[in-house]
Amino acid sequence: MIFVSSGIGRAIAKKLVECGAETYALSRTMADLETLKLEMPSMHILHVDLQDWNKTREIVTKIGPVDLLINNAAVSRLAKFTEIKKEDIEYVMNFNFSAVFNVSQVVAKAMIEKGEGGSIVNISSCGAQDALFDHSPYCSSKAALDMLTKCMALELGPHKALTIDVLFSLFHIRVNSILPTIVFTEFGKKAWSDPAKSGLMLARIPLGRFAEIDDIVNTVIFTLSDKSAMTNGEWIRIDGGFGVQ
Repeated sequence: MIFVSSGIGRAIAKKLVECGAETYALSRTMADLETLKLEMPSMHILHVDLQDWNKTREIVTKIGPVDLLINNAAVSRLAKFTEIKKEDIEYVMNFNFSAVFNVSQVVAKAMIEKGEGGSIVNISSCGAQDALFDHSPYCSSKAALDMLTKCMALELGPHKALTIDVLFSLFHIRVNSILPTIVFTEFGKKAWSDPAKSGLMLARIPLGRFAEIDDIVNTVIFTLSDKSAMTNGEWIRIDGGFGVQ
């Protein structure tokens, strides 16, 4: 199950279908869901506003137990720290942190009851660790999300499949965060289209480029899979080496 709007979320959803997974895509933008359904007819689409706590829980519960969850939806309000308003903070935190908490709680409970484990991936941002001008609510929300990832990994990790050979079972509930650098989706272009601004960032990336959507998708698929069975509670940066400095 993945929450999508466009860009990264959409690409992940399509890749999951290509890999043979029964995929549920959820978004507050019906037009995005409809075009996704046209491209991937087997995709299940559900219209939901993550800011509606109770409605979101209702819809996610109806899906039933899932094995894999990708929390990808995110928003931002760009402004100087001194100009940020209370409603900006609440909007960003509700969407980027509280909604993930809400959905993951429902999904994790179902995973535990099903007894077959699972994998949860939260799409965070390098902004969780690297402060960015005009991004104070966004960076703060992603930092909160990453600590939530660790708390979830600590508490959910011990839950594993009810198999005879539990010592070597791959069916624990694992939770990890993916932290991309700037990805030139529509969201990324809005914030980083000015060469004077983006140039400063590029100069600090040893690989000399921003991330492509496939860079994120491939890491997500690996982290969801049993190939990363010992990876839990990690913050995985996809930043071309930006964080080494």
